[in-house]
Amino acid sequence: MRRRRLIVLVIALVAVVGAGAFAVAASNRVKGSASQTAADYFDAWGKGDVSRMARLVYQPPADFAVRHHRLTEDLHIESIRLTPGRLKSTGEGAAEVPFAGVRQLADLGAWPFDSTLRLGVRDRAWKVLWAPETLHPLLKDGGTLELDEVDASVTELVTSEGERIPNDSYADAYLNQLKPEFGSSSRGWELVSKAPGQPARQLLTRLPKADVERTTLSRPVQAAAARALDGVDDSAMVVIRPSTGEILALADRLKNNYSAVRDVFPPGSVFKTITAAALLGSGLDPAAEVRCPGTYTIPFHAPFKNDGEVDRGFISFTDAYAYSCNTTFVEQATTRLTADQLRETADEWGFSRQIATGIGGTCGAMQETDDPDMFGLDAIGQGQVVATPLCMAALAAAVQSGTWRSPRLLSDAEVRRIDGIPHKDMRMDEGIVTSLRDMMAAVVDHGTASDMGLPAGVAGKTGTAEVPDEELSHAWFIGYRDDLAFCVFVRHGGSGRQAAVPIAARFFSGL
Repeated sequence: MRRRRLIVLVIALVAVVGAGAFAVAASNRVKGSASQTAADYFDAWGKGDVSRMARLVYQPPADFAVRHHRLTEDLHIESIRLTPGRLKSTGEGAAEVPFAGVRQLADLGAWPFDSTLRLGVRDRAWKVLWAPETLHPLLKDGGTLELDEVDASVTELVTSEGERIPNDSYADAYLNQLKPEFGSSSRGWELVSKAPGQPARQLLTRLPKADVERTTLSRPVQAAAARALDGVDDSAMVVIRPSTGEILALADRLKNNYSAVRDVFPPGSVFKTITAAALLGSGLDPAAEVRCPGTYTIPFHAPFKNDGEVDRGFISFTDAYAYSCNTTFVEQATTRLTADQLRETADEWGFSRQIATGIGGTCGAMQETDDPDMFGLDAIGQGQVVATPLCMAALAAAVQSGTWRSPRLLSDAEVRRIDGIPHKDMRMDEGIVTSLRDMMAAVVDHGTASDMGLPAGVAGKTGTAEVPDEELSHAWFIGYRDDLAFCVFVRHGGSGRQAAVPIAARFFSGL
């Protein structure tokens, strides 16, 4: 009997001890698991249930919900898709889950990111150890994400072939001026990351779809003109298709806001092309022998000199043009022409005209004068004569085609809409044009542009224009080859032969 009571007592004691041990074990048991907590967090995040997310986080910051809602609102987030990776243990009571996410932004579309969800045992339960970089890695250490509106043109100007304008084309000033003519500015969006002490970084951009407008620029011709000007400051090159007047290239590196289509400069000896036209019109034959002394003095007036005072004796009028004899042109102009006749010839070849290109423009001007000395200067492109590089390219184009055409950068309809009705085409005297072609060919064959690497078929005229109170002259070279007419201008570049002709040679090599 006593033995039975003892056994019962032992059993009772064992039960009490066992119950106590179970209670201790139960009190130390970790609630949940890392995988389940991660799964619950991702599920709540995907559904936008920020309250349930917060309950799974160990000591969430007071602005936990605000951070999530603000990011959604500020970035215009429509949805988020999360793809967890494999859970990895990182120590006793610690784990992490790498994951990929894709936020769908209303203004920018899908925005993927990668991050890591870290977990740990806290207060006998698996909890998410949240930090700002959990939301996005770029939010670490005070980083911010911002969605900004940006101004964007709704017009894209392209070449005549429908291709993008070449990079570093030196035509941007003209193209930017044109864009507002085809539509007002619109707004786009960009997503920007900012971090303390670092420059802002653009993550995503979306601009409104641009309307495509074709210019007359030719992609290969524009590229060749721009590359020919590389390394030559204060320079410009205009290329025109003589048969249509289309501007095929407009490369402008002129400094101090000077423009190749609107600003005028003394043209120097390239203006002798117009003086030659006037003299040919007066009856002077291209083969006629004329004097080219080193110095010529208008009777009872000022002396004029050739470059280096070179005396060539008697030569043909064609060679006087080819060698750019100042003395010949002053003597012939002042004895055969009046100042009014020369000015009228200049006007026939485009001077005194506004040019409707689509970006505006002007040609040149020659003032009235009754001073023989000023008339002599005007005859060789000095004095009061001024012209734009655009005007001189149009002059070369008129010699090549026999018709002066108003240069244009856009279609005829767009030019009329923006700039008004262009000047009508002017057919030039066929005999004069034929003679000028031969004279310009002589310049390249054996004159001032000879042996300079120009390809066969190029005809042209060099020009060196002295500038009052300046040490260096302006350098010019105009010409044509087939259905390409051009003007090269280097402001304060020196001589036309040394500064402008090499640019033309590089241009043709680059085509």
